[in-house]
Amino acid sequence: MKLTVQFCKVGKVMSMLLITSAACVAKAEFPDKPVTLVVPFAAGGPSDKIARDLAEALRKPLGGQTVIVDNVGGAGGTIGANKVAKANPDGYTLLVHHIGIATAPALYRKLSFRMPDDFEYLGLVNEAPSTLIGSPSLPANTFPELRKWMAERKDKVNLAHAGLGSASHLCGLMLQSALQIELTTVPYKGTAPAMTDLMGGAS
Repeated sequence: MKLTVQFCKVGKVMSMLLITSAACVAKAEFPDKPVTLVVPFAAGGPSDKIARDLAEALRKPLGGQTVIVDNVGGAGGTIGANKVAKANPDGYTLLVHHIGIATAPALYRKLSFRMPDDFEYLGLVNEAPSTLIGSPSLPANTFPELRKWMAERKDKVNLAHAGLGSASHLCGLMLQSALQIELTTVPYKGTAPAMTDLMGGAS
């Protein structure tokens, strides 16, 4: 039985849209070329899905202009964020990120961008709950059974996340703190690669 339980109880994962801070200089005929939505995680994950839905929704109000989704995964979303921070501030390169953009300065000793100075917040795109998903071979069928199983194995249990500072990483830390169990965390460039390994039998 595949176990799915909500485990991030402090808040929901929020996706937000940001743009480089000097974007107000964009020309009046905007947009006269494709707009790029940078997703700082691998393709196939929740942020990617949200960005692709957003890209489709934006095409009509932007006069049919092409909206491209560019996946730039790695380092908990900071590589993609840096790409947008360093982009030409003309409104054509946007960042679709979550709470990780706000927590990165506290988690990384050195960042190549400044928060919030290098970005202009455009708005909240969506809110979604986080879930904890295990392999179909997982012996636990309920959360109490899962808690007992993890407590017995502790650091032998792998907990995948989308990189340091990502929402899945932060919620995973909260889970360990709440259960008072230290697990082995495994960083990925996004949720999708972690899901691929899980479906392939990784434990």
